[in-house]
Amino acid sequence: MRSARALVLFLVLAAAALLAYEFVRNRSGGIGSSIPVYYTELDGQTMGSYTVTLGPARDLQSVAFYAATQAVAGPPQDVEAIRFPPGTFVHSVAVAAPLVTVDLSGDVKNGAGGSFGESGEFKGLVWTMTALPQIQAVRVTVDGAPLATLPGGHLELDEPLDRSSW
Repeated sequence: MRSARALVLFLVLAAAALLAYEFVRNRSGGIGSSIPVYYTELDGQTMGSYTVTLGPARDLQSVAFYAATQAVAGPPQDVEAIRFPPGTFVHSVAVAAPLVTVDLSGDVKNGAGGSFGESGEFKGLVWTMTALPQIQAVRVTVDGAPLATLPGGHLELDEPLDRSSW
């Protein structure tokens, strides 16, 4: 009789732990322990991805900043990919679902890849950000200000970008 009570108590505690876990996971927007980061391969069309593991912060704002930082940093150096210009970094990320605003450093203006390079850089960023729950579009600012285009004038940045932009 005593072992039956212990078994029932164990099952009740296990069920409560599972419910608590699901509650916390759902409050974080369903973000798991890792996220995909996308990049554009050298052909300018094919998308590749790799997975990064998240730390303990799973709120959408923190994860979005981390995702943007990883997308701008690009894949490991041994992977051939279109990359942001050296020195480019993420100043900030502001989430107002379904839109996220990613503010990049002015180094992004130093790209030498023309429309091909610009398209590849931002395609990876947009695909990474829109893989997050609730995010459908990405607005890009540079050094805190909106920018109509990068200096080459190839990619319009005055409107939010989404996956259909490519």
